[in-house]
Amino acid sequence: MNRIASSADKLKAHYPVVVIGSGYGGGITASRLARAGQEVCVLERGREMLPGEYPDHPVAGLKELQVDTPDGRLGKLTGLFDIRVNDDVNIIQACGLGGTSLINAGLTLRADSRVFTDACWPRLFQTDPTLLDGGYARAEAMLQTVTYPPGAPPLAKHAALQASAAALNKPSRLVPINVTFESRINAAGVQQPACIGCGDCCGGCNHGAKNTVLMNYLPDAARHGAAIFTNIAARRLERANGRWVIRCERLAPGQEQFAEARIALSADMVILAGGTIGSTELLLRSKAAGLPLSDALGSRFSSNGDVGAFAYNADHVVNGIGLGQAARSGRMPVGPHTISAIDLRDAPNLDDGIIIEEGALPAVMTGLLPEIFGVSARLAGRAVPTTQSSWLVRRWREMESMLFGTLRGAMHNTLTYMVMSHDGSAGRILLENDRARISFPGVGAQPRYQAINDLLYKASAGVGGTFVENVGWALPRKHALTTVHPLGGCPMGDDAAAGVVNHKGQVFSGAGGAEVYPGLYVCDGSIIPRSLGVNPLLTISALAERASALMAQDRGWRIDYA
Repeated sequence: MNRIASSADKLKAHYPVVVIGSGYGGGITASRLARAGQEVCVLERGREMLPGEYPDHPVAGLKELQVDTPDGRLGKLTGLFDIRVNDDVNIIQACGLGGTSLINAGLTLRADSRVFTDACWPRLFQTDPTLLDGGYARAEAMLQTVTYPPGAPPLAKHAALQASAAALNKPSRLVPINVTFESRINAAGVQQPACIGCGDCCGGCNHGAKNTVLMNYLPDAARHGAAIFTNIAARRLERANGRWVIRCERLAPGQEQFAEARIALSADMVILAGGTIGSTELLLRSKAAGLPLSDALGSRFSSNGDVGAFAYNADHVVNGIGLGQAARSGRMPVGPHTISAIDLRDAPNLDDGIIIEEGALPAVMTGLLPEIFGVSARLAGRAVPTTQSSWLVRRWREMESMLFGTLRGAMHNTLTYMVMSHDGSAGRILLENDRARISFPGVGAQPRYQAINDLLYKASAGVGGTFVENVGWALPRKHALTTVHPLGGCPMGDDAAAGVVNHKGQVFSGAGGAEVYPGLYVCDGSIIPRSLGVNPLLTISALAERASALMAQDRGWRIDYA
């Protein structure tokens, strides 16, 4: 695969369309507007990393880590793993060309249709659901979603989730994912090899089989003329002389703080797609500098009800650790990060619904896992009564993991549970010392989270071992949540009193009324005004497809979807 990013010295002073961010929202709008014949520029803070360049062991992973805390930040600004530490909710996201698609599970389920009947959505959004349905269909076609194919090698972690489902007396099923299982040229004309089942999806796919935005929408945008630039961080927006002025910083490789490499370019049309944190932070900074915006900016933040837990040192082999650099000869494949789920979203009350998915921990994060899990099991673990292994056998498995690594012993027998649910969406993103911070007091202490952990404890009876809740709950800041699916901050609304953008993603031009700025849009997870209760990538993609179609319709452009 060839690189698609251009050298920064080719950046022009003005573009008709500038897209800030390159994840699902940015990649899709760049592709669709380029296909509509528009001159598009994409700005991305992170680097372009091709298959083979992602970290696949813990030492390399540390070099790709950036951590933003209330007390300051560590690591380079272009590190792949972007972690935001807050008092109530911690966030894990990606920084790179392709956004968080680079390190997510790639699971593509549609949201429960009842989500969109909530009064928080604009009336005009709810008027014509076919627009969203069309967006879903286009995204599914471009991302080429599939389920784990019949005849593929059986996966131990899938069997372990089936055992967990049986313990709950509930069914499990295969779920659609963005993974290529047969070598092919994809819908964007990119050659992709077949998945080798290494289990390292969430560390970055080094084989090119995961259908990230970098494999489809972004090369499609480039093929249709979009100019793509990396290592450029957009900081804020201004309105001047009928154009948008974008204030940016150029980032040098390895740069750990913002320097003085400031640049500015102008645009007729700007689409903010920097993700929930990035887009909200940029608008908060712009508002502080004088750009009139809704007072709802930063509101309706949601963790999407994310919960992570583990059946540690189980009786069953799980094989849920990515292989990284380990020799694959003679090993059963780990498989993609997730292939199956226990889908309990059909609860009579929408907000009581959850989905439980199995997962694989990538090799890049395995360095201290045996020690961390051993301590967590002792501090906060709950022994599963159905466990058949003796204390001596369990202890030996722990020693195996510590001595020989995570592909042996207790970690080899650990099942990862990932849950999406609902959290009330009452959090807020604030700007403190020019950085976005999350405030969501008491979110982790909501009774729903204890109920979820109790349910997962029952599920772990199917595999035995020790049930370990979200590790953050065992730390001094008890009940701090960690999410990989942050939503909200620039929520949709009927007017500026209710939201930051309208149903098309257009930004309201003040604190009241329904007037919007010309040519200013937000198109990512930040516009979703509530939790979805499922992996959000497909809904974000559908909303981006919907918004792109409306942008073109309003301007008389024709998007060539052929």
